[in-house]
Amino acid sequence: MQRLTGRDMWDVEECQSPRMGSVILGVDGGASNTVCVCIPAAMPFNDPLPVLSRTVAGCSNHNSVGEDRARETLERVMSQALLKARRRRSNVCAVCLAVAGVNHPVDQQRMLDWLRDIFPSHVKLFVENDAVAALASGTMGKLHGCVLIAGTGTIAYGFTSDGREARAAGAGPVLGDWGSGYGISAQALTAVVRAYDGRGPETVLTNNILDFLGLASPDELIGWTYEDQSWARIADLLPVVVESAESGDEVANKILHNSVGELASSVKAVVQRLDLGGEDGKHPFPLVMVGKVLEANKKWDIGKEVIDCVTKNYPGAYPIHPKVEPAVGAALLAWNAIASELDGDIRTVQ
Repeated sequence: MQRLTGRDMWDVEECQSPRMGSVILGVDGGASNTVCVCIPAAMPFNDPLPVLSRTVAGCSNHNSVGEDRARETLERVMSQALLKARRRRSNVCAVCLAVAGVNHPVDQQRMLDWLRDIFPSHVKLFVENDAVAALASGTMGKLHGCVLIAGTGTIAYGFTSDGREARAAGAGPVLGDWGSGYGISAQALTAVVRAYDGRGPETVLTNNILDFLGLASPDELIGWTYEDQSWARIADLLPVVVESAESGDEVANKILHNSVGELASSVKAVVQRLDLGGEDGKHPFPLVMVGKVLEANKKWDIGKEVIDCVTKNYPGAYPIHPKVEPAVGAALLAWNAIASELDGDIRTVQ
């Protein structure tokens, strides 16, 4: 089957989709995958929230895969979401693109200009870092509090009720996203190499990682690592590190303990800069926890350890584990931003 690219994707959408009700697109683009959801503009806040369609593609972080490939991925998920929802671009009233790698107003403006070439002039467009959508997924679209993402990469991001914002980490693996799935896995690989050449202690990580990858010797790790340096591929070793730690391996446990400290430091840096906890740290604020690193395992629960570390200094922090995914959070951000502008017959459920 021929793979459609660029405007060909939208040609299919225009030919095959009937004209129906207004919708909002929410996109969450991370280092591992990209998710787009299509929700109705006339949206009742029920549980679960109504999602007309959901599509998934690969990485859309331009720092990881390049701008052309990132944009192709984003176009693909948006066009497919509209096609699955039986909608056209003319049905879209707002799009919120929340993508890793959007770290500067220049990045935002470049993405906004690109989106404007795709969608009709009436469509409201919003571009944010993916952390903003993750926060919104836990606060139902309200920007207040702090979010910690720890998946392939990691970032802490916070907002005050008056619109001030701050972030910590999120600079990518070269500049030290320690505590992320990539950071944990990269340290594990380093530990295996150090143990092999005598610079570090023996560790069960050696056999566990080699078995997981189907390799015979630590020598082969060098070739495996550098044949494809994608962040997500390295981060896939995370479960092996956790399993090794849970079996009692000191090296693996040290790596995970260090990751807890790094992640908690990111959160505390954001909370301190924004004074979210007040003078005594007891002022309540949401701490939204998102990402595979923060999910509980049999014995190790990195997320709980991070929360315990943060609440020692900021007892007002109350953790939230979102019931909806960040792509829905992105859609809710757009919905909240335009709700006052929508006509009553769009916002009211018929």
